[in-house]
Amino acid sequence: MNDVVNNRAHHRYELTVDGHLAATYYRIADGVITFVHTEVPSELGGKGIGSRLIKGALDQVRAEGLKVIAECPFVKAYIEKNPDYADLLKA
Repeated sequence: MNDVVNNRAHHRYELTVDGHLAATYYRIADGVITFVHTEVPSELGGKGIGSRLIKGALDQVRAEGLKVIAECPFVKAYIEKNPDYADLLKA
């Protein structure tokens, strides 16, 4: 099981699988993290990698006590499908 890594220098959470990098990019300010874009290589498509990436990122965000703005449609859809993360959304 590969772990999701917060690459702070590149403002993204990363998950590497079979040599391919999936990443979700963010901006962070004032205790709020805004997810702006998620990329999953076509080689990893349909394997749940994107969901694993977002789950790992959100778990870390929760641990850091941040609130979330989901500009990225993929992150928004993930939170809608997994309501246990809805409390992270900035009101």
